[in-house]
Amino acid sequence: MFQTFEEAGSSAESASRVDRLRTVLSQAGVDGFLVPRADEFQGEYIPANAERLRWLTGFTGSAGHAVVFPDRAYAFSDGRYTVQLGAQLDGKVFAASDSTKTTLPDFLKENAQGLKIGFDPWLHTVGEVAALRKAASEAGFELVALSRNPIDLVWQDRPAAPATKARVHSERYAGRSAKEKLAVIDAEMAKSNAALCVLSDPTTTAWVLNLRGSDVPHTPLVLAFALLRRGEKPILFLDPARLDAEDRGALEDQVELAAPESFERTLRSLAANTRVMLDPTRAARRIADIVESSGGEVVEARDPAILPRARKNEIEIAGSRAAHLRDGAAIVSFLAWLDAQPVGSLTEIDAASKLADIRAAFGEKDGMALRDISFDTISAAGPNAALPHYRVTTASNRRIEGGTVYLVDSGGQYDDGTTDITRTIAIGAPAAEIARAFTLVLKGMIAISRARFPKGTRGSELDPLARIALWKAGMDFAHGTGHGVGSFLSVHEGPQSISRRGVTPLEAGMIVSNEPGYYREGAFGIRIENLLLTLPAEPVPGGDLPMHGFETLTFAPIDRRLIVAQLLDAEERSWLDAYHAEVVRRTAPLLDEADATWLRGVARPLED
Repeated sequence: MFQTFEEAGSSAESASRVDRLRTVLSQAGVDGFLVPRADEFQGEYIPANAERLRWLTGFTGSAGHAVVFPDRAYAFSDGRYTVQLGAQLDGKVFAASDSTKTTLPDFLKENAQGLKIGFDPWLHTVGEVAALRKAASEAGFELVALSRNPIDLVWQDRPAAPATKARVHSERYAGRSAKEKLAVIDAEMAKSNAALCVLSDPTTTAWVLNLRGSDVPHTPLVLAFALLRRGEKPILFLDPARLDAEDRGALEDQVELAAPESFERTLRSLAANTRVMLDPTRAARRIADIVESSGGEVVEARDPAILPRARKNEIEIAGSRAAHLRDGAAIVSFLAWLDAQPVGSLTEIDAASKLADIRAAFGEKDGMALRDISFDTISAAGPNAALPHYRVTTASNRRIEGGTVYLVDSGGQYDDGTTDITRTIAIGAPAAEIARAFTLVLKGMIAISRARFPKGTRGSELDPLARIALWKAGMDFAHGTGHGVGSFLSVHEGPQSISRRGVTPLEAGMIVSNEPGYYREGAFGIRIENLLLTLPAEPVPGGDLPMHGFETLTFAPIDRRLIVAQLLDAEERSWLDAYHAEVVRRTAPLLDEADATWLRGVARPLED
C-alpha cells in the first residue's frame, strides 16, 4: 500500500505538550520558541522524526509554523490550508493565522517586544534568520539560537531518523552522468572563487549524484549532506550500509562516503580559511555558523544545480512523455471504473485505493514499476473538495454522493518520470452553479495550455491568464496556477512556477503544472490539472519575436458533463476537441476494449 488513511496528527494533547515545552523554554532562559515545519535539510518533504509542528499542534499541512509565547501561542499556514488549519488546531491553545497576510518577522515585531525568542538554527535557513534578526533589531526583541531543540526534549516517543536503502539512478533515465553534473557545479564554484560547496538540499544531491532513496514519503530522496571540493571527489555523508554492493561501487567511483555524524566535524575542518558556497534560501543557519566559526567565508549563491535540474534533457523529456502516457491510460481506466459504480456506493478511500491499484497494474503491464505515488492522493467528495490539499483519513472519509463533484488529484513515481494530474468528476447531476464554475476554471486551464510567450517571460506574467475568466465572475483561487515537476524526483520542483510569486523565467525543458481551481467552502471544489513541457522559442509567422509554447504531457478526458458549452469560445472548443481526440489516439491502444469504448464516448466533440 502506498498510502495510509489513518489520522496523521491530533491536537488532543496540544495543551499538555505546550505546557511541557514552556517548562523547558523557561529552563533554557527564553520566553518563546519558533516551530517551523522543517528539518535540517530544509526541504518541503520531511521524515516523521522532523514533524515537530504536527506533533505540537495537530496540523498536518505541508507548510506552516508556530510561535509559542509564555501565555499564548499561534499557528500559521497559507491559503491552501486556511480551513484545515482552523479545523485541526485546539483553539484554546493555538490561534490560527494566515501566513500570507502576516509574515513571521512582522508578527514578531508586533508581538515579541522585550522578549527572548529561541530558535533551532538547523530548522531555519540563512535567509530566514537574517530577516528575523533584522526584525529583532528594529522591534527590540532578542533572537536566541538554541543548541538543542526543546521539542526533542519533551517528545518522548519521537520516531527514529530514516535509514532506508539508497540506490543509484540509472543514466538510462537520468540522461547525464554524475560526472557531467559535477562538472557543471565545479564551473559555478569557479565563478564564485569558492573551494567548497555545501549541498544541503536532498533534491539537489539526488540529481547531481544520480542517487535515489525513500527517506521521506512519496519522494525518492536520500537525506544526506554532500560537500563538493574543487579538484577532488565530493564527500557524501551516507552510511555505506544503506547501499548494496553494486550501487556502492558505482557511487564510490564518483564520491567519497563518510559517516553522517562526521558532517559537522568535516565541514569545520575543510572550511577553515576557505570560501564556502551555499544557498541562503536552502542552507540551514547552523551550516553557515559552522563555516564562520571555523574561520571560513560564506559565499551566498543560488543552488548551482537548481536551473540545470529544471531544464530537462532529452532523455528525461522522453521518459516524462512515456510516464505520462502510461499514467494517463491508468487514469482513463480508473475514470471508466468510477463511472460504472452506482452513485453513492463508494467512499473517498475506496476510490483512492482503487486508483493506486490500477496505476500499479499499468506499470507492471508496461514493464515500468510504480515506485510510489508522488504524493498522498487527494480524494475529495462534496465539501471536502473545497480543501485544496485535503487528505482523506478513516475519520474524514466521505461517501461520494450524487448531485455534486468528486475531485481526485494524484500522481505516480516511475523511474522514467513523475506525474501529477487532477480531474473533477460529476457525480449524478450537479447543480448549474457548479458547472458554471467548472467551465470558468476550464477556460483558464485552456488559456495556459495555448499560451505563447517570449523569452524571459516569468510565471507571474502568465498566472493571470488562468484567472481572468474567474475574475470577471468575481471568483478566484488561493493557490498558484502551477508548480515545477521533477524527473523521478519531487512533484513540487523549483524554481519555475506559474504563480504570483513565479519570478523565474520559463525556459525550454522546464515542466510545470497547469491547475487552476475554484473552491466554495463547505460546498464543493474544482480543479483541472495537466502537466506541460515548455518548448523552445520558435518564430511566429508574420511576427517579430520567437515565442515559447507548451506541449501537453497529460492525457485523460475532462468531464464534458460539467462543461457549459456556451461559455467557451470557438478557439477554446477547438482546443478541447483536439485534446480529447489526442487522448483517444494515444491512450486507447493501451486500454482494454471496454475502457477504450467508454473513452471514445466521453471524449467525443463538444456539443451545444
